[in-house]
Amino acid sequence: MNLTLSAHQTRRLRLKAQRLLASGDSRMASPAQVAQEVCGVQAQDLPAALLSIRARSAGLTASGVEQARQIERSIAWTWCLRGTLHLISAEDARWLVPLLGAGLIAAGRRRFEQLGWDDESAATGMRLLQDSLGVHGGLTRAEITQLLKANGLPWEGQAPVHLLYRATLEGLICMGPNRGTQPTYVLFESWLGEPLPLPRQAALEKITRRYLEAYGPARPEDLAGWSGLRIGEAREAWRLVADRLVQVEVAGQPAWLLEARLPWMDELSESGPVVRLLPRFDTYLLGYANRDLAVDPAFAKRIHPGGGIIQAALLVDGEALGTWKTRRRGRHLEVTVAPFVGLSEQLFPQIEAEVADLGRFLGGEAVLIMKAPT
Repeated sequence: MNLTLSAHQTRRLRLKAQRLLASGDSRMASPAQVAQEVCGVQAQDLPAALLSIRARSAGLTASGVEQARQIERSIAWTWCLRGTLHLISAEDARWLVPLLGAGLIAAGRRRFEQLGWDDESAATGMRLLQDSLGVHGGLTRAEITQLLKANGLPWEGQAPVHLLYRATLEGLICMGPNRGTQPTYVLFESWLGEPLPLPRQAALEKITRRYLEAYGPARPEDLAGWSGLRIGEAREAWRLVADRLVQVEVAGQPAWLLEARLPWMDELSESGPVVRLLPRFDTYLLGYANRDLAVDPAFAKRIHPGGGIIQAALLVDGEALGTWKTRRRGRHLEVTVAPFVGLSEQLFPQIEAEVADLGRFLGGEAVLIMKAPT
């Protein structure tokens, strides 16, 4: 079977896979369930990551998501996919970090050494981390920096964070609860449980299946860009699930969809346009090798202005048609939406509902300010 999918069909399939098409009871889920279904959300900007969870759920609050992270320990904030901070379920952290860690460590070795670390000093630093965290239970980055300095290890500039990065990818530590406004680092095993590495082929099969469940239709190049696997590994992983895939054509290029998702094709036109306010760095815009299907190239610079920034996006049926930002005004939250093009009036109630839900999620009242298209 070789289906040709329109851009609209492809976006709708991806929206459904990303929990962005759901409504009513189907949006009810715990933070861990949301994180697991989409295989994590990028969290270099933690407040934005909380909003990624909001966009895929109903009834959750920012404080509830933080409770899941800091108290229930059902989600983890840690370096993982493609070497960036993510919110992932605790269950996923236990096999994803062992799968991806070694490759990401190897990719960052040159910078690690430039900052003054070698294998001997790194091993010393990680033993020091393990012993100190075992005694204190959790330390802030500033405290760890002082610990390194006191023990004659690299401590200036980015040296401490790169040791923390390596220790995280080796499965030794992860982020723990905040102390005041500062996150602490804790021992992975004491916080999330023992790492559970899978046999290599089983892990590659699992990550590919999970990726396709959350991002399909997609290609091996998309899996590589999203996960941090080398392209050769991604292609190998793709072959492990080949008997469960259907090839489709998307924008003139081959892509693949899990055969089990074919029934979704009958549901693509069952509802009208769907509006979502996605935060900065949202995983929907970071899950593919390029964003051309989600962002018209004419507006690409407004969504991705450079410097690694992905702006908060007004998403209409899976296409970015504007940006948005917030500003506190006393007890109110101003949400300014800046569309790229004129919008149909039928979309305004959904935009207003999204703005109201942002306020509810953050524990206040939000006010919409709609700018004219520019």
